[in-house]
Amino acid sequence: MSQTLGSQRLYSLDALRGFDMFWIMGGERIFHALSKATDNPFWNSLSHQFSHPDWNGFRFYDLIFPLFLFIAGVATPYSVGRQLEKGASRQKLLRRVVKRGFVLVLLGIIYNNGLSIQPISEMRFGSVLGRIGLAYMFANIIYLYTKKQSIRVIWAGCLLLGYWLILLCTAAPGFPAGDLTIEGNFASYFDRLFLPGKLYVNNIHDPEGLFSTIPAIATGLLGILTGGFLKNSPLSPNAKAVRLLAAGAALVAVALVWNIAFPFNKNLWSSSFATLVGGISMLLLAVFYYIIDVKGYKKWAFFFVVIGMNSILIYMSGHFIDWKYSTNAFFEWLTELAGDPYGILAFAFCYIAVKWAFLYFLYKKKVFLRV
Repeated sequence: MSQTLGSQRLYSLDALRGFDMFWIMGGERIFHALSKATDNPFWNSLSHQFSHPDWNGFRFYDLIFPLFLFIAGVATPYSVGRQLEKGASRQKLLRRVVKRGFVLVLLGIIYNNGLSIQPISEMRFGSVLGRIGLAYMFANIIYLYTKKQSIRVIWAGCLLLGYWLILLCTAAPGFPAGDLTIEGNFASYFDRLFLPGKLYVNNIHDPEGLFSTIPAIATGLLGILTGGFLKNSPLSPNAKAVRLLAAGAALVAVALVWNIAFPFNKNLWSSSFATLVGGISMLLLAVFYYIIDVKGYKKWAFFFVVIGMNSILIYMSGHFIDWKYSTNAFFEWLTELAGDPYGILAFAFCYIAVKWAFLYFLYKKKVFLRV
C-alpha cells in the first residue's frame, strides 16, 4: 500500500483514521480498567479524559468524533478532487456525494433504532453517522462549486462566525438572548421544533441535532483545506508538515481565546470547540504525515491501518455481533487467570484483540465496507 506523495491516498490518513477508531472500538476500556484496578490518581485522571463533560468543557474523548469528520474532509481532494481532474462532471460527483451523505444518515438511524418498525415519535433521528453524513455532504458541495482555497476559508469562517452570532443574539422563548444552557440555547430549541422523533437528552436536546450541524460543516471544510494543501502545495513534504503544525497550533490558540466568550461545548459543537478540534486534528495529522509519509516509518502504523480501512463496519458491528460474548468465548480463561483486580484489564486487551483479528481477516480478504 505504498503511496506517492501528492498524488495518491495518504497511508498516514488511513493510520490516523484507525487511531481514531481504536478508541471507539474499545481502546478507552484499557484506561477505565486501569483506573478501577489501581485507583491510582494518574490512571484515574486518564480515565476521566475518556468521558464527555455534561455540558461545557473539553476532554480527549470529545476529539474522536470531529477527528473522523476532519479526516473525511482531508480525503476529499484525493477522491472527489481526483475525479474532477479526470474529467468527471460536477453533477455526477454531486449525486455521489449526496447519496453517500444520505446513506450515512440512514445507517445512523439504524444504529440508533435497529431494524424494528417503531412509531416515529419513539425514534431518534440525530446520530453520529448522520452528523458525519450531512456535514460531509455540505462540505463537499462547497468544495465542488468553489475553485479557490481562499473561498473555502471564507466559507468555513462564515459558518463558524455566523453560528456564534446566531446563538449570541437568539434563545429559546422565555430565555435571554445568548443563553447557552441546555434548554435555553437556540440550537436545542430549533431541534425541538424541527427534528422529528425523540431527542437524546430528556427530549430537550440532541448533541447530533440539525442546527449544530452548521459548525460541523466547517470541521469538514477544515479537513478539505488541509487535504488540498497536502495534495497541491508545491512545498516539500517536510515544509508541508511544518506548515500544518503551525496552522494547527494557531487554530488551538484562537480557540483558547474564543473559549472565553463562547465556551468549548461538544453538545452544541460551539465555534470555539470546532476551532479547537480542527487545530488538534491538524497537529495529529502533521505528526502522522511526517512520520509515515515523509520519513517512511510505516510498519508501526499497520495496526491502525487495519482498523481505519473498515471504520464504518467496526462502528456498526456492535449491533450485529456480541463482542463481549465472543471475547469471553476465547479468553474467559485468561481473565480468570489474571484474577482481581486485573481481570478487567486483561478483558480490555482481549476485547480489542478479538475485534482487531476480525478486521485483519477482512483486510487480508480485501473485504471493505464502502459507503
